[in-house]
Amino acid sequence: MSNSDQARVQSVNLPPDKVMHKLVSLAKRRGFIYPSSEIYEGLSSCFDYGPLGSELKKNIKELWWNTMTRRHQNIVGIDASILMNPRVWEASGHVASFNDPMIDDRTTKRRYRADHLIENHIEKLRRDGRDEELLRVQGAYENIANAEDPNRALYELILAEKIKAPDTGSGDWTEVRQFNLMFQCNMGAVADKSSIVYLRPETAQGIFVNFHNVRESSRMRVPFGIAQIGKAFRNEIVKGNFIFRMVEFEQMEMQYFVKPGTQKEAFEAWREERFAWYSATLGLRAEKLHWYKHDKLAHYADLAYDIKYEFPFGIEEIEGIHSRTDFDLKQHQEYSGKNMEYIDQLTNERFIPYVVETSAGCDRLFLALLADAYREDVVDGEERVMLKLAPKVAPVKAAVLPLMKKGGMGEKAAQLRDELSESFLVQYDDAGSIGKRYRRQDEIGTPFCITVDHQSLEEGTVTVRFRDSAAQERIDLSRVRTFIGEKLV
Repeated sequence: MSNSDQARVQSVNLPPDKVMHKLVSLAKRRGFIYPSSEIYEGLSSCFDYGPLGSELKKNIKELWWNTMTRRHQNIVGIDASILMNPRVWEASGHVASFNDPMIDDRTTKRRYRADHLIENHIEKLRRDGRDEELLRVQGAYENIANAEDPNRALYELILAEKIKAPDTGSGDWTEVRQFNLMFQCNMGAVADKSSIVYLRPETAQGIFVNFHNVRESSRMRVPFGIAQIGKAFRNEIVKGNFIFRMVEFEQMEMQYFVKPGTQKEAFEAWREERFAWYSATLGLRAEKLHWYKHDKLAHYADLAYDIKYEFPFGIEEIEGIHSRTDFDLKQHQEYSGKNMEYIDQLTNERFIPYVVETSAGCDRLFLALLADAYREDVVDGEERVMLKLAPKVAPVKAAVLPLMKKGGMGEKAAQLRDELSESFLVQYDDAGSIGKRYRRQDEIGTPFCITVDHQSLEEGTVTVRFRDSAAQERIDLSRVRTFIGEKLV
């Protein structure tokens, strides 16, 4: 590459509060995400993925699936039904206790998770190095689990610590109340109690009830894992931040079954692997990723960490890694009457396996990728918007652009587009100046633009333009497919 091919690029720093507004606008304009049923004024916190969004989401799921099931010989996948026998949710505890403690701000009319307000306050104390206060508040928070009225105890702790809303700074709080998060519907012609079913609030239970089916059909031995990608539904009271919190969302979960007593070793191994995946595979900036340890554990867990990403609106969870003990399999054994024990054929030991869970939100990760990739800069004096997506994640891998439509360049470019389309998603664009076409591709994250010009017809070469640097390189036409393929590894 010669020095004359190097473009002058100047980055532009954007305040975080402006990034989300720009992302939402770009997402709709360029076909990533649309408001659901928009012509009927939409539906709160429901969204549709457009042509580019569906491709990006598919790439995320494929990368996760390949990482989990192709690179681990002891992990297999399933696709369980969304609707399940309601006794599944009785056994898991969702029917009786799948509630969130919610608190309202009288001034702003906004609603918040009471436990999240306290946890965020504890995390701020930790970051500020206020260790004495941290221990005091953390101890009080942990004691709430044993309180006679946990909702009242949450409310009193919020008032005592003068905790404010993170987005408004207001704190004119109502009492804490519980809200059930499951969607209930009826199956069959008659709507009565016997017809009640639920839209699953998580994909994990479909894995647990198939533990023996998968183990026997796939001839798996502990330790082994079962992976699943699928839709889940939660009647979220607190919604918002675009697609970060929706009532219909997609989970990427893996339950790893281990011998009791080995769960901590497995937990640490998965914690290390999952954290590395986000930067090594997806290209997220490592400095934007954070660990959060749960001090207050769910009733089924003995250890829990979250991987959080630094969104423009705050540091929020994108994946949870939990040591779930043997709670789920024991519950299903009790409620179904079916033996959930595993028999080790080598030692004749019988035990109910413990479970280490990795649970990532596909939609949240989609938003993290957009936020992480969004850039504004100046190239050779001209402003541009760019999505700096890793090539393997980008929805469109390359754009084929004829310098001009006439003189055989359009036909040659169309022919190249057809050849590349057998292996990659590529776009053909001949509308407008070459500079405008580059900018359109930069805005959707296309990593490479292939320009067909006079030399292409005479010498059989094309110009490859690199999105990030705007630099250009001349390569032989016959090498284009291999060139792109090598960049996607």
